[in-house]
Amino acid sequence: MPDRSASSALALRHGYLAKAPLLAAALLMAAAPVWPQQPAPATTGSAGRAQRMERLAQTPSGAWTESQLATMAKVRDAAMKDPYAYDELAHLCNNIGPRLSGSPQAQAAVEWVAAEMRKQGATVSLEKTMVPHWVRGEETASLTSWPGATPGTTQKIVVTALGGSAATPPEGITAPVVLVHDLAELKRLPPAATHGRILVFDHPFDKEMAANGQGTAAYGQSVLYRALAPSAGAAAGAVAVLVRSVGGAEYRLPHTGATSYEGAAGHIPAGAVTAEDADLLDALVKQGPVTMHLVLTPQTLPLTPSYNVIADWKGKEHPEQVVLVSGHLDSWDLGTGAIDDGAGIAVSMQTIHLLHAMGLHARRTIRFVAWMDEESGSEGAATYATDHADALPDHVAALESDLGADHPIGITFAGSPLLAEYLKPVADALAPIGATLVTRGEDAGEDIAAIVTRGVPGFTPTQDSRFYFNYHHTAADTLDKVDPHHLAENAAVMAVTAYALAEAVEPAPRLAPEK
Repeated sequence: MPDRSASSALALRHGYLAKAPLLAAALLMAAAPVWPQQPAPATTGSAGRAQRMERLAQTPSGAWTESQLATMAKVRDAAMKDPYAYDELAHLCNNIGPRLSGSPQAQAAVEWVAAEMRKQGATVSLEKTMVPHWVRGEETASLTSWPGATPGTTQKIVVTALGGSAATPPEGITAPVVLVHDLAELKRLPPAATHGRILVFDHPFDKEMAANGQGTAAYGQSVLYRALAPSAGAAAGAVAVLVRSVGGAEYRLPHTGATSYEGAAGHIPAGAVTAEDADLLDALVKQGPVTMHLVLTPQTLPLTPSYNVIADWKGKEHPEQVVLVSGHLDSWDLGTGAIDDGAGIAVSMQTIHLLHAMGLHARRTIRFVAWMDEESGSEGAATYATDHADALPDHVAALESDLGADHPIGITFAGSPLLAEYLKPVADALAPIGATLVTRGEDAGEDIAAIVTRGVPGFTPTQDSRFYFNYHHTAADTLDKVDPHHLAENAAVMAVTAYALAEAVEPAPRLAPEK
């Protein structure tokens, strides 16, 4: 897990590490499933083995009746057959497109999702929130001199601006390149080595770690540089900072994402270069001086109004009690935001769609939320936590899906350890799709983090993370990366878990709010 230092806490607040702690919590801190302990058998031999087998075969109903468990199975099966989530995702990605906070597409997405939820009979409202409005401009880079260069030539470097980056002059800047691999190496350099230079951080993404199912752990080790390097570079006197792209697919794809400026050193242009170009620079600077021409012309415009989309499917007994099911509606602008986080929006929308189609109303209200601005500062989540502060004691649970659409293996929860035993019947209901692993994590989603720290139990599908960071925040985040069957599995996890938490006889156990 990331160190809870001041800098890490700041990065988490602004969503820079939103993906890293989520599955790291699910797959690192809680790598083993958390199941209730069973008493040792009273007998040994064949009789003892028979008792153990009988005990393992038992399916306790916990906080649900047999009838409710049967309904959960029906919801699961309906989610696997209904194409609604994929159809909605296709429209969001292909017809509306990328949804950067403050953009016309983000507003179009707000209006479209609200209309779609009204079609399902939900009570829809728009919650105003002020969001950053950053616009990408021209972004080019080339080497103008390097050891062994043919006179009169340049060499292209593939670059993209980081979200929130300052701009170069329109004509760009030309400066020597200095390359380091981490912050410790930067600290060892004398001030003259970085002053007036373009500083490159070449910190590789650990592909082997990702291939072993620890994608977000690998991401967490590298994404710190995207968040912190511009401030470190400015403090060292650099004129611009470039970081190696944070991801596993090396197809010369640059990886964008929000960055941060702290301290009094000022804002300098900040971008990401592809892994291949980082390797090239690493090789060349070892041979001799390298000079680069860099053009980044983004604009940071005034804050603009946007909205969280809220759609309530009213509870039949305790409508004031809420189970929240959610994803974030904004996306980066290089791709069309299919896995980050159109998929989370689509499977959350399908929860309301299935309840409507099946004529189901749980004891408590199920509230769909399409969060705005997770990528650029989580302002929508902050607005919700403030506006609904008095109602949080009646928030029974909060679900968020924000890790793509690969196969889910179970549920990660953030909150009371008692939730492990509590969720066992829900996991059993998801057994036919292989989503039985119950794990405890520190976080269950960036957007619900603020209300989880106030005592609301948090939940998220635990997903296969081997491939997510091949496409995340790149131009390759498009609809074709989503397997409809896997998307349906995620819809089943979200819908079954949300319905179960809203229908339970006893609400989910919760921790005391953090002070």
